[in-house]
Amino acid sequence: EVQLVESGGGLVQAGGSLRLSCAASGLPYDGYAIGWFRQAPGKEREGVSSISVGFSNTVYADAVKGRFTISRDGAKNTVYLQMNSLKPEDTAVYYCAADTTYGPLTLAIGAYENWGQGTQVTVSS
Repeated sequence: EVQLVESGGGLVQAGGSLRLSCAASGLPYDGYAIGWFRQAPGKEREGVSSISVGFSNTVYADAVKGRFTISRDGAKNTVYLQMNSLKPEDTAVYYCAADTTYGPLTLAIGAYENWGQGTQVTVSS
């Protein structure tokens, strides 16, 4: 069974940084992707970034380009989201999810079948 567990959320001031972690288990050695998504109060869930675990390709939403970096630790089967220059509008619950279709990288929610429980990120002004 696929399991994904997020951690690393917290409260930071605007301009600060956080690193989120997604520990994954039950997934193939390669041929899948891990994506980060977020849901702010009163808004729909949106894609943030994704990485192809087998080939290390990445994709970012326009709102986070230049500020967020996704990376992979293959030995620990963990994907990270380094978030710098945080803004109050980044406040949301952040989720990681797995896409096992082995297709092009996408931030479409429907492509991701397995989801973690989420971790809260709050950015104060």
